[in-house]
Amino acid sequence: MSSVDMETIVSLCKRRGFIFQSSEIYGGAGGCWDYGPLGAELKRNVKEAWWKAMVHDRDDVVGLDASILMNPQVWVASGHVQQFSDPMVDCKSCRARFRADHLKENKCPDCGGELTEPRMFNLMFKTFMGPVEDDAAVVYLRPETAQGIFVNFQNVMSTSRKKLPLGIAQVGKSFRNEISTGNFIFRSREFEQMEMEYFVKPGTDDHWFQHWLEQRFNWYVNLGIKKDNLRLRPHAKEELAHYAKGCYDVEYLFPMGWSELEGIANRGSYDLEQHSKFSGKDLSVFEEETKERFTPYVIEPSAGVDRSVLAFLLDSYHEEVVEKEKRVVLRLHPALAPIKVAVLPLSRNENLVPLATDVHSRIRGAFMTQYDDSQSIGRRYRRQDEVGTPYCVTVDFQSLEDKQVTIRDRDSLHQIRIPIDTLRATLVAKLAGEDFDVLPPGGSLVSGGKS
Repeated sequence: MSSVDMETIVSLCKRRGFIFQSSEIYGGAGGCWDYGPLGAELKRNVKEAWWKAMVHDRDDVVGLDASILMNPQVWVASGHVQQFSDPMVDCKSCRARFRADHLKENKCPDCGGELTEPRMFNLMFKTFMGPVEDDAAVVYLRPETAQGIFVNFQNVMSTSRKKLPLGIAQVGKSFRNEISTGNFIFRSREFEQMEMEYFVKPGTDDHWFQHWLEQRFNWYVNLGIKKDNLRLRPHAKEELAHYAKGCYDVEYLFPMGWSELEGIANRGSYDLEQHSKFSGKDLSVFEEETKERFTPYVIEPSAGVDRSVLAFLLDSYHEEVVEKEKRVVLRLHPALAPIKVAVLPLSRNENLVPLATDVHSRIRGAFMTQYDDSQSIGRRYRRQDEVGTPYCVTVDFQSLEDKQVTIRDRDSLHQIRIPIDTLRATLVAKLAGEDFDVLPPGGSLVSGGKS
């Protein structure tokens, strides 16, 4: 299990500007969260890492950004209007509401009171399109991004000029009117998804299903999450949607136990067949080589952005003692770290500041940086450790003479001294994975131990 409890990570997120409660000055909004300066960067980095792995690094996946508001018939065809519901119960004593399937006992977990009989509650948010609020104007805030991909399948297939297998990827907001939210950003009513629908020829779907199970599990590992904190859990028959051939969850060992990060499902041909039926449009594919016409099967990896952010924060959190003081450090993968490099002048001395600001200006265009000259150098190091900054660049009085600066590595606490002229290229190489102790011309090792 992660080495930190949820209370500690929530406190860190508020204190350092990762995540705030939405509308906090008005008492908050249930199940909604705002990402602060560092959180916005972290979340953006998670989405970009996913997009790079799913779209930029492959020739068989393209991107899409579909509208949140769609024709309501989309949700009739997908089954969401009739079936997208959870069982809800009320406490007869304190009036609290709960999902019945989340309760271990048939009594209120808050006060021990008697519960009502379960009734189904549809999770979609309704609104109205146009000036008249009547049944004909009802539309829904999408509960998933996947349906926007299915209804655009034909458009993307023809305009991208690609053949099967073809993936269509999308990152975007979704909305679910959850009966009960909790565990910080794990379960909320407004959230972001990273979904990809991979369209394949029937008969090849088992191969691609296994391919995406492996790819998606390894994505988390490659970005720093410990394998011991991840597992692939197959869905039991009673868990499967009626149309699904198979489904696995990538689960993380959160403080509250094993819980879903991402689902990978073999959805068969259900979605395209449903939209063909309800829209009257033929969404089958003709394969020129075999002269066959068929409706593609779909493999769907669907991940939560917010849950991924939470898992990366939890898994990277470490506490240790350095020089008899507690050091809190987020060992985030450099690709995810909100700030890549901090520039720290040793002091605000009038002779030192111009050089320090020049050093900062030289590197700030290459990656996200921060200039920090407040408090002692030790406190500034600790502050950058706590937000996950991989490298700190210190400009000292010796720098005025030798035109060199010191780089400190977050994880090993090693320090190297290098010429300012090589700084940008050196940092780019380190962030890309070069060993920290590899030195540029003119560089030297300052410290190989903890300091």
